[in-house]
Amino acid sequence: MAPKFWTGYLRLSLVTCPVALQPATSESEKVRFHTLNRATGQRVVSRYLDSVTGKPVKDEDEAKGYAVGEDQFVVFTDDELASVGLESTRTIEIDLFTERASVPWIYLDSPYFMTPSDPVGEEAFAVIREAMAATDTVGISRVVLNRRERAVMLQPQGKGIIAWTLRFGDEVRKPGQFFGDIRSADEDPALAKLADKLVVQKTAHWSADFMKDPVQEHLKKLIASKQSRSVRRVAAERKSKGNVVNIMDALRASLKETLDAEKGGRTKRH
Repeated sequence: MAPKFWTGYLRLSLVTCPVALQPATSESEKVRFHTLNRATGQRVVSRYLDSVTGKPVKDEDEAKGYAVGEDQFVVFTDDELASVGLESTRTIEIDLFTERASVPWIYLDSPYFMTPSDPVGEEAFAVIREAMAATDTVGISRVVLNRRERAVMLQPQGKGIIAWTLRFGDEVRKPGQFFGDIRSADEDPALAKLADKLVVQKTAHWSADFMKDPVQEHLKKLIASKQSRSVRRVAAERKSKGNVVNIMDALRASLKETLDAEKGGRTKRH
């Protein structure tokens, strides 16, 4: 089993149970490239440099800073940052319940699978999950992930719970800013009927196969092709080197036979 991304407690009033979060999505299958030194074929290592002195900065000298002016920063230690939102670093306490439809899709950020992390807490986990399912509601809470406190929506899903991190209000733009000036479609019944017919013709059941990334597929084929050519080239080089060795051996053997024959001839004449 993969290591847990986050472990802590789910709490509803006096009901508490240990839970774990795992990312519901993964990019591990995506093609990723390394930056190489073309001359040597070796990987290039990135380093932090001081913007003024140009000298490398040691890991222990790195710090987080908030810009308050040009080249002016307020510096924080790791302990100071870790102390922010201390309670929500290990406890997801449900603050309120609301209808799922009342949370606009645009606020949904990243999904996580929430599961009980200890058999002892499975009953309490099931009670909270089933209470949300029975009332068709979702729970709203907060949790600290990657040193940042996030709002989170808890949605029952089968035997588990999907924990969606939510974007904060100042992160979401108003659609009217972009859609407000788009004009409405002309009132043309024939055109509307034709569009409806086209939609019906192209309607199909949802499948994850629709979401294949053609760029990734092409990159994988390209990598396989280049890898195959590389293998064939190495094999050819080895074969070529092998032929050279064999020819040299043959020449040496021939020379030895010639020398032996000459020695034999001189011996007979004497």
